[in-house]
Order: sequence, then structure tokens, then C-alpha cells
Amino acid sequence: MEKDRNSTLMLVDGMALLFRAFYATAVTGQFMINSKGLPTNGVHGFIKHFITAISTFKPTHTAVCWDMGSKTFRTEMFNLYKANRPEAPVELVPQFELVKEVVESLDVPNIGLPGYEADDCIGTIAKTITDVDTVSILTGDKDILQLIDDRISVILLQKGYGNYLVHNRDTLFAEKGITPEQIIDLKAFMGDPSDNYPGVRGIGEKTALKLLQDHGDVDGVIANLDQLTKSQRTKIEADMEMLHLSRQLAEIKCDVPVECNLKDALCRFDREKAIAKFQEVELKGLHRFLENESIYA
Repeated sequence: MEKDRNSTLMLVDGMALLFRAFYATAVTGQFMINSKGLPTNGVHGFIKHFITAISTFKPTHTAVCWDMGSKTFRTEMFNLYKANRPEAPVELVPQFELVKEVVESLDVPNIGLPGYEADDCIGTIAKTITDVDTVSILTGDKDILQLIDDRISVILLQKGYGNYLVHNRDTLFAEKGITPEQIIDLKAFMGDPSDNYPGVRGIGEKTALKLLQDHGDVDGVIANLDQLTKSQRTKIEADMEMLHLSRQLAEIKCDVPVECNLKDALCRFDREKAIAKFQEVELKGLHRFLENESIYA
């Protein structure tokens, strides 16, 4: 394929947007039940987030990546991985498929692969696609910061709609004092309570950042254990096996068998088709977002 001039692929972390949108209104019980008895609050908020981001960043191409069930290669490595997460609320469950239908009505690809997380699909596409100039990743998940490179940036959703924190190598280093690659090692030491793996017990972000700034990565820290405080050395030696496992769990796989066809991912909303789907699902008020000319630029 001939490369587009100044082309940008925006990869969207579908679950991050959907969960954020769902819980923003679920706390007040606003599930937006339509006449078919289907809750639509998550889908409604997802589309608002999605189209607002398209309008703001004007990518030439876009695709949405999804988790495909709770069992992945990570749960095979560590059976407690994400085991602390409760079942999805009953009002959210029917919206998992509904949101994909609505995304499809916008002629945007839905991408996912059983056995892997959306992050792995995003990482693989972002790192391997060659026919665009830049890639941006829209998410609320800071784990994805590890994917940043000279061509890839991360757009972190902030509170509300249309509020973003955009990270590249320079801004990440200014905030954390580490490189994107070191995010994996940071999580190896800190663990991740939301994903239910502990890292090294007793080592938090501040200590982990200092260790990485001084010694580079997990291997560098281990090679220089004699330079650490007695407390740090004792904690790391006690949790050495979990340190290595946590690093494996934290690393996004960028070689899974998925691809994104740019012809299918071209930003080219068909207003009539999309509005017809919005009306069918009873997503009230969203047609106004499709009247914003900037999303067709």
C-alpha cells in the first residue's frame, strides 16, 4: 500500500472507554434502558468519548481493540491474575456486544483475539504497522505507556469528555524520570493491584523509580544488589521469583497474530448509516456529534 501523507492511526482501547463511560453514569443509576429493555449508558458514553477524540486529534485511520474474555496466556502463567475482579454488572454485560455493533455502523474495525488482551492487539498493531506515519493510542490505562516510541504516542483520558493527557518519550521522562521501556520494570517491582499481581512486597513507586533511575532495569538492579539498602535487598531477594513473573505479566506482547487493514480503518463515517443505528438502539442525542464537520476532515 502506498503510504498516506501525514497519516495517523488511532488505536482505541475499547474496554477502557466502555468501562469509564458505564461507571460514570451507573453510580447514579442512569442505565438508559431502551424500549427493548437493553441498558445503553456505556455505549452512549463510549461513542461520545470516541467521536470527541476523533474530532480533537483528527486521525486518518482508526480501529477499536477489545478483550475477548477473561482467560488469557497471563492467567495460564499466574492463575490469580485479575482474580480479584468482580463479575461485570448485569447492566453492562449486554453492552459488550452492542457497542461493537455500533462501532461497526461507523465502519470502524473491531479487533480482538481470544487468549490475549486488547493491550496485546494494540501493541502488535502499533509496533508492526508500517503504512502510517504515526500511531496514537486512546486509553485510560497507564500500562500502555510502555508502548511509546518515536512514532507512537499515548492519549490518556482524563475526567469528563474531551480532556486528555498526551504522552510521548519526552513528557513521560519529564513526569517519571524513566523511559517507556522501563514502565515494564516499574510494574515488575510495584506490582499491579488492579491486575492482582504483587511485584516485590514493600516496594512502592518512589523506591522502584529510584532503583530504575540508578540501575536501568530489573537485571541491572539484581546485578547491583550489594549497592542497595539492606531493607531493599532483603525484600527483593525474598520475592525474586515474583519479581520475574510480574515483569512477564506486565509486558505487553507485540507479536500476536492480529493485523489492521488500513483500507478498512479509514475514517469515513457514513452519517445516514450511523444515525440509523443510533435510532435503532435509541442512543438519543448522539446524532449531534455526527454533525461536527471536523470529524470528516
